[in-house]
Amino acid sequence: MLDKDRYSRHILLNNIGIEGQKKLKKAKVLIVGAGGLGSPIIQYLSAAGIGRLGIMDKDIVDVSNLQRQVIYKESQIGEKKAVCAKLFAQELNSEIDISVYDFDLNDENALDIISNYDIVVGATDNYKSRYIIDKTCKITNSVFVNGSIGEFEGQVGVFNFKNSVCYSDIFGEYESEIEHPKGVLGVLPGIIGSIQATEVLKIILEIGDVLASKLLIFDALSMNTRIIEL
Repeated sequence: MLDKDRYSRHILLNNIGIEGQKKLKKAKVLIVGAGGLGSPIIQYLSAAGIGRLGIMDKDIVDVSNLQRQVIYKESQIGEKKAVCAKLFAQELNSEIDISVYDFDLNDENALDIISNYDIVVGATDNYKSRYIIDKTCKITNSVFVNGSIGEFEGQVGVFNFKNSVCYSDIFGEYESEIEHPKGVLGVLPGIIGSIQATEVLKIILEIGDVLASKLLIFDALSMNTRIIEL
């Protein structure tokens, strides 16, 4: 049963309406990473009424997260992010079904997990996970909506959408990396994560111009946004 009062502002839109909201209710979206990018993605997709959400993150809430990971509270420091994120989403919208994966995505579990979802949102802070998602989405024919941030700049791209390019087509094959913590302006993941959530909704609703075979680059210092055709 669709809650018409809850989603009334969607239903009022001519290119969404009741049928569009039903599409959102039927959608299955996996969010890999429940940190800075994952926070606004989880918040807005839950509020939008995505029928099934998967939240994957192995980390626990740390005090250093609170500067940008806005779905967590001081009282949750030391608790599992994925579990806390589910609690947040359920308190926002009790109608949606949420699965928690409080461990890393890897080559052994990726296919079993991703095959259950139509869209995978990459909100991770490492390249290895992105390449695993990219490789697996090719097999399952799932769409990959990726975001990345660093310092004052963020990027968003949509891959494996209606024969569009894949992540590895643009960034080459994965090479091992040495990961170092990077500074980031606290509001930046909110902006980039919201753009990722927007792309997810557009894909499900089949509206607008999706960032497939494109890369959106946002610079918070200049407020300059560029879209590069890939």
